[in-house]
Amino acid sequence: MDVRVGGKFRLGRKIGSGSFGDIYLGTNVTNGDEVAIKLESVRSKHPQLMYESKLYKILLGGIGIPTLYWYGIEGDYNVMIIELLGPSLEDLFSICNRKLSLKTVLMLADQMLNRIEFVHSRHFIHRDIKPDNFLIGRGKKMSIVFAIDFGLAKKYRDPKTQSHIPYREGKNLTGTARYASVNTHLGIEQSRRDDLEALGYVLMYFNRGSLPWQGLKATTKKDKYDKIMEKKMSTPIEVLCKHFPFEFITYLNYCRSLRFEDRPDYSYLRRLFKDLFFREGYQYDFIFDWTFCNLSPGSPLELCGVGMHASLLVVLQLHAERERELRRRTMVNQGVGAGNPWVDEDWRRDASGRDPLGRLPQLER
Repeated sequence: MDVRVGGKFRLGRKIGSGSFGDIYLGTNVTNGDEVAIKLESVRSKHPQLMYESKLYKILLGGIGIPTLYWYGIEGDYNVMIIELLGPSLEDLFSICNRKLSLKTVLMLADQMLNRIEFVHSRHFIHRDIKPDNFLIGRGKKMSIVFAIDFGLAKKYRDPKTQSHIPYREGKNLTGTARYASVNTHLGIEQSRRDDLEALGYVLMYFNRGSLPWQGLKATTKKDKYDKIMEKKMSTPIEVLCKHFPFEFITYLNYCRSLRFEDRPDYSYLRRLFKDLFFREGYQYDFIFDWTFCNLSPGSPLELCGVGMHASLLVVLQLHAERERELRRRTMVNQGVGAGNPWVDEDWRRDASGRDPLGRLPQLER
């Protein structure tokens, strides 16, 4: 049966689900492009698709933010149609045997910091930073990490007056306990610092393979949250980051030192990891650990359409070679010497959404 939503989108097979409802593969019948279609019952006790669609409109144009194509009501469902993406970082982490190399972690850290800064620049905090909420793109966007799931996002300041929300205590935990900041566990209203602390735990999860507060036995959700908080607070950052570069200790100590209304120094945090990246002799070549993973039928990579017509390894390697060649040509044209081509503006995309790579000739992203 040919079911259409939003006028021009054909509903396909189910590809996922969440607390809000289900996600389906869709097709734009006018141009053949594949999309993701989220369906949420209009009778949902806690509807979030309308709110999330508004967030995507606010964040429109940011690098690593999925494009919103349509939102509306069709029959018994709230429907949101957005850009179809590839697998999540959690999926890729599992495919890579639950351990990522330092090079991959640092390349992810850079992009994830950029996404968080961009969301903050639009006056919102995410409040659910976790590997499941960061996805890689498809096709030409395979090297881009996307931030998704803004159902729990909250405005932390007034866009006109720049007035920050007030400090409060006694709040329930919002987000995912495994990655929640210490202050979130303590019931303190979340602000920008909490998104960044959560990212620190995500990075150590990737480094270590697991976090010390995983797998704790508990009888109730409250008991579990309490045990996670106790373990998190009793584990020194130096112990959490043992055997890994000191930059991760510095990062988490910095996040925990921020006051409620403080604007984080995102550039400082990026430079922290950038300096480590170059000190280790890495090249920003867009080759991640999963580049070398074999695709198997039914894997998250295969199901999301990545590698449907070619090996992910081949596609990513060709993409990386093309990026390097474009940079080489540009540097020759600009008369730049044979030093390391990655300078500050090349390393990152800033909160304005400007892409320094956009100046390269005919670079498709």
